[in-house]
Amino acid sequence: MVRIKPINITFGIHYQHRMFIEPKNSKGWIEVVCGSMFSGKTEELIRRVKRAKIANLNVRIFKPKMETRYDKVKVVSHDDNYLDSFPVDHAEEMLQWVDGIDVIGVDEAQFFDQGLPAVVDKLANRGKRVIIAGLDMDYLAQPFGVMPHLMAMAEYVTKVHAICMQCGDVAQYSYRFTKSGGQVQLGERDQYEPRCRSCFTKGMASQQAGKRR
Repeated sequence: MVRIKPINITFGIHYQHRMFIEPKNSKGWIEVVCGSMFSGKTEELIRRVKRAKIANLNVRIFKPKMETRYDKVKVVSHDDNYLDSFPVDHAEEMLQWVDGIDVIGVDEAQFFDQGLPAVVDKLANRGKRVIIAGLDMDYLAQPFGVMPHLMAMAEYVTKVHAICMQCGDVAQYSYRFTKSGGQVQLGERDQYEPRCRSCFTKGMASQQAGKRR
């Protein structure tokens, strides 16, 4: 089997003009960046937040406290780019830390509780720009947590893709090497890899047959 080095790619993204401009006096809105593991979701979140900082806007990033794979406090991409964040146990806690903040980032949104959509809706209605990044599907290719709700209510949704580690095609699935464990199982390349539809389907069939593929 040929092993392919993971890279992040983005296909077919259409940005509205306002997403390139960070106005200080604007109505609030919600942006969602979704995709599989290793597709560059956090990288894109960091890029947008950094642009807002260049525009002299006050920014703050939140992540679930359970997300400690790279750092307990920082939001870190697979490419080792990072920004400081506020880890929280519950989505409602964000509302305590956003006074004077113009742009709010939320990473690993799929791990948050069911209250997240209501919280980001409140923030957007207060005139905040909210940028959310998260997995749209779990390892079984099922909608993950609150992500479907967030995607439905967002003004802008961007789906990013990885490269299939089996064949090099466009990947949108997060394949887990083992079926053990629940929906939430933190891991990296030793447990997960991005796959295209065909390779994901073959891998799942092999798991059903008791093989590791």
